[in-house]
Amino acid sequence: MSKFQGNRLNGIKPYVPGEQPKQDNLIKLNTNENPYPPSPNVAKAISSFDAEKFKLYPDYDCTKLREAICQNLTKYEGANVSPKNIFVGNGSDEVIALMFMAFFDSGNSGSPILFPDITYSFAPVWADIFDIPYKTIPLEKDFSIDPEKYCVPNGGTVIANPNAPTGICMSLSDIEIILNANTEKVCIIDEAYIDFGGTTAAALINTYPNLAVVRTFSKSHSLAGLRVGYAIASEELIADIDIVKNSFNSYTVNCLTLVAAEAAIKDREYFEKTRNEIIATREDVSVSLRTMGYYVSESKANFIFVSHPDIKAEIIFNELRSKNILVRYFNKPNIDNCLRISIGTREQMDTLIEALC
Repeated sequence: MSKFQGNRLNGIKPYVPGEQPKQDNLIKLNTNENPYPPSPNVAKAISSFDAEKFKLYPDYDCTKLREAICQNLTKYEGANVSPKNIFVGNGSDEVIALMFMAFFDSGNSGSPILFPDITYSFAPVWADIFDIPYKTIPLEKDFSIDPEKYCVPNGGTVIANPNAPTGICMSLSDIEIILNANTEKVCIIDEAYIDFGGTTAAALINTYPNLAVVRTFSKSHSLAGLRVGYAIASEELIADIDIVKNSFNSYTVNCLTLVAAEAAIKDREYFEKTRNEIIATREDVSVSLRTMGYYVSESKANFIFVSHPDIKAEIIFNELRSKNILVRYFNKPNIDNCLRISIGTREQMDTLIEALC
C-alpha cells in the first residue's frame, strides 16, 4: 500500500477470489464455474455483431436484455414482472454493491445489517468499504439458516440462497418470515445458484416491497467471463439502484455483453439441458462420496460442501492439488474442515472420486 492511501481503506480486507491458475492440465473445481460452454447462440450473436457499433456507447438502460429477462421470469418462473422491475449490472457483485449503497445506512447512525457468519465472503467487504455497520448471525449446527434470528431490529438483511459455500437452500416460507419481520428495511436475496435446485423468490416482489432479488448469468448460463447480473425488485427499489449507478457510471454493461446475455437467456432448451446435467452429476457424486464416508451437504447449487470425519480438509485439499485437481479450502472458523467442490463434467467428477478413494 502507498502512503497516499485514504482512511477509507484502513483495515479493509478485500475479497479473495478463488485461484485462477494458468495451467492447462488442471481439473478446476474451485470457483463454481459452469463446466459447459454457453449456448451456441451466444457465439452466433457475438460473431454477427457489427463492430461499427463499438464507436457508440452501449444502451445505458439495457432495454432489450431487461425485456428478455422479464419474459423469461414471467414464462418459466411465475413472476409477474415488467422490465421496470429489472436492473442489469456488470456482474451480480456490482449489482449487490450498488444495493448496499442504495439501501443501507453508513456510519454510527445506521442500524447494523444482518447476514450469516458463513456466507458469500464479499458481504463483510462491502459493509466495510461503505462504512455500513453489520452483525453476523451464526448458522445452525447443520449449516442451515434460522429465519427467526433475523426477526430483530436491523438496518437490512442479506441472504445468499442457496447459501455459499454450503449450498443449502432456504424455503420461500422461511424467507417470508424475514420479510414480514422487517417491513421497513430491505432484504436482499442473492440467488446466484438458484437455478440448480431452489425456488426463486422473484414472484414475491409484488407482495413485499422490501424484497430485492439478485441473479447472475455467470453460473447457469456459463457467462462468468462476460460479467452480467441483474436485480428483480419493485419499480421504486430499481429506481433507487439507478440513482447510485448513474452517480458514478451510467454505462456499466458493454454492448457485446448485452447481446450475448440476451442470446443466452432466450435459449431455454440449452439452459435446461446443461443445468439438468449439472444437477444429475451433483446428486450422483454426493451419493458416491457419502458411500465413501464423507459428509456432503444437501446442496441446491452447482457445488457441494464436503468433509471427512477422519481426514482434515487441508490434507485432502493438498492431496487433490498434487493430483492436479483444484477445489476450494476455507481456512476459517467453523468451516476449516470443509471443502467446497464445484460440479464439473462427468469425466472430471469421476476423476475426483477416483482420487478420493
